[in-house]
Amino acid sequence: MQPKRAPKTRRKYDADFKTEVLKMLDSGQTAAYVANALGVSENLIYRWKSVNQVGKKVVAGQSELIAENQQLKDRVRQLETEREILKKALSIFSRAT
Repeated sequence: MQPKRAPKTRRKYDADFKTEVLKMLDSGQTAAYVANALGVSENLIYRWKSVNQVGKKVVAGQSELIAENQQLKDRVRQLETEREILKKALSIFSRAT
């Protein structure tokens, strides 16, 4: 009879650890070296790297949307001012002459 093996549990890594791993990659170390040094799967490191790149794209996209939103708000404010000026001009010129 074979002894029961305990089910494998997934190791969880915090955001600081993942950030440090990505910094190691950015400093020029290979994913294979970092994986062996830290005892982490090389595929896991590549997954963290791709998720980080997607996150950067999302942040860049959000900042573009924020800038565009501010431009549109400025344009609306300008158009509302022009409309108010035109209303006043219309009331001045429509008075009895």
